[in-house]
Amino acid sequence: MAVRLIAQNKKAYHDYFVLETYEAGIALTGTEMKSIRGGRASIKEAYAHIWNGEITVVGMHISPYEQGNRYNVDPLRERKLLLHKKEIRKLQEAVKQDGLTIVPLRVYINERSKCKVELGLCRGKKNYDKRDTIAKKEAARKMDRAIKASRNY
Repeated sequence: MAVRLIAQNKKAYHDYFVLETYEAGIALTGTEMKSIRGGRASIKEAYAHIWNGEITVVGMHISPYEQGNRYNVDPLRERKLLLHKKEIRKLQEAVKQDGLTIVPLRVYINERSKCKVELGLCRGKKNYDKRDTIAKKEAARKMDRAIKASRNY
């Protein structure tokens, strides 16, 4: 499966526990798609919200296409995400009852040249959770270094 990664939200994994992931299509204009193919998209501050039975992504920045002139649109406009109605209802219930958040984790182009967004149903981490995660990563890194060093001798 040849997937070309365009943008990734690494900070989401630091700030949230990702409980479930969903793959969603995204409604784009022609110039936005050309800009995404050029790798000019960012989802660092993005989140998704559900309103009137539709899910949209807010805060996703797609730079204007250089040759787009009058066909370019606002780089920070809300973009509609394409999910099945059942999935949208399930996400809406989870957000309403459990206080979860929908965060875009990655933007990629799949093997059929379609732009997709991977959404994560996330629960926010507390500061002590973040410190614990960092400590675990550092311990794993130290163990890997020690194993690598012992192999060299």
